[in-house]
Amino acid sequence: MAHSFVRFVSVVCLLTAGLAFAATKPVKPAAPARVPGLEQVQSTTLANGMKVIVWTDRDIPNVALYNWVRVGSRNEVPGITGLAHFFEHMMFNGTSKRTPGEFDRSMEAQGGANNAYTSDDVTVYQDWIPRSALDLVFDLEGDRLANLSFDPKVIESERGVVYSERRLRSEDSNEGMLYEQVQATAFVAHPYQNPTVGWPADIQGWKVEDLQHFYKTNYAPNNCTLILVGDISAEEGFAFAKKYLEPIPKQDPPPPVRTTEPEQMGEKRVLVERESQTPLLYVAYKSPAANDPQGPAINLLISALTEGNSSRLHRLLVEEKKIAINVSAHFMEGFDPGLTWLMLTLPEGVNIPAVEAALDAALADVVAKGVTDAELARAKNLNASTFWKQLATIDGKAGLLGAHEVFEGDYRKLFDSPATYDKVTREDLQKAAALVFRNERRTVGVLTSPPAKELSGTEAPASAEVKK
Repeated sequence: MAHSFVRFVSVVCLLTAGLAFAATKPVKPAAPARVPGLEQVQSTTLANGMKVIVWTDRDIPNVALYNWVRVGSRNEVPGITGLAHFFEHMMFNGTSKRTPGEFDRSMEAQGGANNAYTSDDVTVYQDWIPRSALDLVFDLEGDRLANLSFDPKVIESERGVVYSERRLRSEDSNEGMLYEQVQATAFVAHPYQNPTVGWPADIQGWKVEDLQHFYKTNYAPNNCTLILVGDISAEEGFAFAKKYLEPIPKQDPPPPVRTTEPEQMGEKRVLVERESQTPLLYVAYKSPAANDPQGPAINLLISALTEGNSSRLHRLLVEEKKIAINVSAHFMEGFDPGLTWLMLTLPEGVNIPAVEAALDAALADVVAKGVTDAELARAKNLNASTFWKQLATIDGKAGLLGAHEVFEGDYRKLFDSPATYDKVTREDLQKAAALVFRNERRTVGVLTSPPAKELSGTEAPASAEVKK
C-alpha cells in the first residue's frame, strides 16, 4: 500500500490523436474518431445517492475500483486544514469490524493492491483486484465507508506520520515550500489558499470530535462516485454495490463552498529565503475552473510552451539564453477558478530579474502573436499520446472516467474529448494566453539563498516576505 497527497489534481489532458510532424512542415493530424467503448459503460444511482459507473473491459481478469469522494482541502476551514488528507490515512486504519492494517492485508492476500490520493477538490481511493476478489473488496469498501474507527492511539500515530510527511514535502523541500507560499499568497479568501497536507498547528490540534464530524459530513454515499472498470458486467457491479453499499444511510449534503475569490487588484510577490544552490522562480496566474470551455486551449498552450526540449520556453530560456535549468507548467483544474503555474529552476548566481524579464517578454510575444502551426500540432500530438496511453489500462480508464464525471459533470464527455481538442485553433490558444497571462492577476514567487551575512554563526531560519 502507498498513499500520497497531491497539491493539485488535474482533469487529465484529454486530447486528439495525431501524426508525427516535421519541425518545418507540420502534418495535420487526421480527424479523430470518437473514443470507442461508450456502449460498454453503464451507470446507476443507488437509493442512498451513490452513483455507480461500470465500464466492462474483458482484456484481463482484473478490475479497477475507484471511489471518488468529493472532499479535499477546498472543504476545510481554519483550524482543521489537512483533515481531508488525514482521512486518506485513517481509511486504512481500522473499523468497528477490522483492525488497523487489515484492509491492506486482506487485499494483498487475494492478489490485490490499493492506493489513495488527496487534492484540493477530491479524495480518491483506488483498488486493483482480480475478479475473484470482488466480493471481498466491496465488503471492505462498504465497511470503511460506514464503520470507520477513531481509536485515539491510531489517531496520534497517524498524526505523527502526517506531520513527518509535511516536513518532507513542504518544510524540507524548497520546491514544496515555495509552492505553498505562492498558493497561500495568491488566494486571500478561497480555501484553495490552504495546503492539502494542512498547516502545522492544525495537524497538531485536531480533536477526535473534529474527525468524527468531518467523516459523517463528507464520507456519505451521496457524496461519492464509484467507478468500476475491467472484467465485470454492469449487472454484476450494480448487484455488488446494492448489497454492500446501498444499505449505508444517505446523509445531508455537505455545506457548499460559498466563498468566491475576489478579483485580484494587482501583482503579488513573495520572497522565500532558504539555503539553495538552485534558485526558483514560480509564477502563478489566476485561471478558470476545470469545466471552463477554454480549458482545452489552456492545456494545449502550456504544453506548447513547456513540454519537452523543443518547447518554446525550454528552447529560449534553457538552451539559448542558458538562464534556466528547467521550465515546467501546470493548469490547476478544480471545481473553482484556480491557477496556471509556470515553474523555473535556475542556475546558481543567475540574475533573477533578468530571467523574469525574459519570461515576461516571451509570454507577451505569445499574447501578441500566438503560437505557430507546428507548436500547436506538436502540443496536440504530445497530449494525445498521453491520453491514449491512459486509455490502454483499466486504471487509466477509471481515472479518466471519474475525472470527467466528477469535474465536468458527465462521464460521456470523455468519449468526445479527442474531437474537442482537435477543434482547438491557434486563435483559441492566443485568446487563452490573453486571458491567463495578465500581470495584475499573477503571484510571483522567488526562492533564493539569504545574503551571506545572515548565515554567519548559526544558520538563519527560512523566512518569507510577501508583497501585495
